[in-house]
Amino acid sequence: MLNDFSDKVAVVTGAGSGFGREFARLGHQLGMRLVLADIQQDALDATAAELRGAGATLIAERVDVSVGSEVECLARRARSAFGEVDLLFNNAGVGAGGLIWETSESDWQWVLGVNLWGVIHGIRAFVPSMIAKGSAGHVVNTASVAGLLSAPLMGVYNVSKHAVVTLTETLHHDLKLAKAAIGCSVLCPAFVPTGIHESERNRPADAGDAKPTASQLAARESIRKAVTSGRLTPQDVARMTFDAIRDDRFYIVTHPKILGSIGLRHQDIAEMRNPSDPYSYKPEVAKQLG
Repeated sequence: MLNDFSDKVAVVTGAGSGFGREFARLGHQLGMRLVLADIQQDALDATAAELRGAGATLIAERVDVSVGSEVECLARRARSAFGEVDLLFNNAGVGAGGLIWETSESDWQWVLGVNLWGVIHGIRAFVPSMIAKGSAGHVVNTASVAGLLSAPLMGVYNVSKHAVVTLTETLHHDLKLAKAAIGCSVLCPAFVPTGIHESERNRPADAGDAKPTASQLAARESIRKAVTSGRLTPQDVARMTFDAIRDDRFYIVTHPKILGSIGLRHQDIAEMRNPSDPYSYKPEVAKQLG
């Protein structure tokens, strides 16, 4: 169980904004040395400059987490600078939506590349050496309540986050089987103002430039409204996450009122009935998204 963070090493992907920036800020406040990564250079530079100004010990690297060789390079850079890693936040993420049959191949490749392959690459690059060091450590994979529910107009995002949830659950079991000293958690936030609704700013130039469909434009606007109106802040979520690490708690569901909807989905499966409206327990959310 990792409950003493002083002088430990934390790796944070997506550190330029949102949850990643807050994980880095709180990690520094707790005395950690930081390895920061983001694909957006100016945002990464701003986070690094802020934390260096506050006295943080860190390195910052521009990394596209969808590219395995870049994540492996980050791992080598981290070990060269600070030795073995104690805490890994596979946090980088992007969002896209629309009717599932209108989602282009480039959208699938982009979203799965960052949201799923970024986590896979992080696990493969860092976890073996974290296990080998034999001391307490922890991995946090950022998923979403979209990994626990299947809301309409969010197909590609839902698929990516469901995959992160099952990947992390399997990691938990595999670590137990291997009698590893490190633990893991899956972070499943609902709507928090992180800037993920502006993911298009980091869309690769070769990911296609087809005109968005009406459903994709509607999904973007719905997500923008929901995210920007979120009451919890990224700072709140960062504190919840570090509390969960201390407690070795696996599921980090930041909005407990959503548990009714999650339970309804599980009941649908157990009773082999057709899927219920995921907003049944939260009609005000459905109204907001509409």
